Amino acid sequence: MRDFSGNPDALDEADADAGPVTGAEETVAFLLSLRAKGIRDTAVLRAMEVVPRDMFAPRRFADLARADVSLPLPCGQTMTAPGIIAAMLKALAVQRHHRVLEIGTGSGYLSAVLGHLGREVISIERFRTLALAAAERIASLGLSHVRIMPGDGLGIGNLGGTFDRIILNGLVPAAPAALTSTLPPGGRLVTARVVEGVSRIVMIERGADGELAETPLQPARMPPLARGLARAL
Repeated sequence: MRDFSGNPDALDEADADAGPVTGAEETVAFLLSLRAKGIRDTAVLRAMEVVPRDMFAPRRFADLARADVSLPLPCGQTMTAPGIIAAMLKALAVQRHHRVLEIGTGSGYLSAVLGHLGREVISIERFRTLALAAAERIASLGLSHVRIMPGDGLGIGNLGGTFDRIILNGLVPAAPAALTSTLPPGGRLVTARVVEGVSRIVMIERGADGELAETPLQPARMPPLARGLARAL
């Protein structure tokens, strides 16, 4: 039995090669575990079913690809647990006509799931190594409308136009104004931040009057997102 002592949500460092595809029983159990957490959106469940998380998971822990745990990635990064991803997607409520921005690509798993939900997905990753590997996985799935870009997601420049949905795949002190400014009326940004001492998923929505309103949601343990383009890796 492996020793997962220490952080129960993050496992030991491993290489990022894909592992074998999980079986039908694991997939059913995976979906049932998400439903048990209150995820009822059929589009979200379907997207998480058809995107093979084991393709994005570290080879060493491929057998845990459908388990509700975070997994380590190269560059000291973490692959977010499926339950947290599902909760964030539930709050994001992506529709087929939406243009989506993701900050913190990581393995590219969430990018691929978003690609099954929205019209266009742009994902920014500060580590070039991760961005290139994620782009290869996305291309192999034929998701041509999902674009992976290396860059500073929290200090991002003008990508052109607005984004109907923005998701920050990590913890931030506050949602950057450079990102919220790209939300149109009805647009949403979902991230994690500390609210009254507790790390929570939060949903920020721009109302018809142009004002932003923040709604704290469920607790969620996520690693912090860092600013700046990584100088190495």
